[in-house]
Amino acid sequence: MIGRLSGILIQKQAPLLMIDVHGVGYEVQAPMSTFYNLPELDKPLVLLIHMVVREDAQLLYGFYTEPERRLFKSLIKVNGVGPKLGLTILSGISANEFVHVVKNNDESGLVRLPGIGKKTAQRLIVEMKDRLSDWQDDTVEGRDKTATTSDNFNIEQDIIKEATSALIALGYKPVEAGKMISKLDKQDQTSESLIKQALQNTVR
Repeated sequence: MIGRLSGILIQKQAPLLMIDVHGVGYEVQAPMSTFYNLPELDKPLVLLIHMVVREDAQLLYGFYTEPERRLFKSLIKVNGVGPKLGLTILSGISANEFVHVVKNNDESGLVRLPGIGKKTAQRLIVEMKDRLSDWQDDTVEGRDKTATTSDNFNIEQDIIKEATSALIALGYKPVEAGKMISKLDKQDQTSESLIKQALQNTVR
C-alpha cells in the first residue's frame, strides 16, 4: 500500500493532481484544504496518501497533514460516506471546525455542505463523536494559507472557470457554483483562494 508520495507536482486541477515520482505520474485526489498548500507546478511536493483498492481501480487520496488523512480515514468508515463525500467534507470545512461541529451536535454546520442531508449529518455526529472524543483541537488545525489580495490586478477568465469547475466537481450544481464565484472579489486571486472563499461563505 502507498502511504506517502514525494516527487514533483506536474498537474493540478481540483480535486485532481499528478505527482511525478522518478518518471512515474501518480494521479491523486485531494481536498481543497490540501490544494491551498500546494506549491507551484514543477516544484517538489510531499503528500500523505490513503489508498483505496477496488475491483476496477486503485485510487490515491492525498493530504497535506496527518490529521487530515486520519480524519478522512475515519469519515469513510461511516455508513453512507464514501471517499468523494469525505473529500467534499474536508474541502468545505476544516478538520478543526468539523471536530467542533461534531462535539456540539451542530447538524446545521454539516447540512450546508453539498451532498449532506439531515440524516447523513446525524449519522456523522453519532458515529464520529466517540472517535473524536480524545481529539484535541490543536492537533487538527491545518496549515491553511490566507490568500493575499491587491487592487491592481484583474483575475483572468480561466482562473474563474477553474474555480467554478472545482466547485462542480465537489458536488455543487453549475448554476450554484457560478453564483458562489460571482459574489467574490476576483482581483489578484488564484483559483484556490476563490474556491476557499466560496466554500467559507457557505458555512457562515
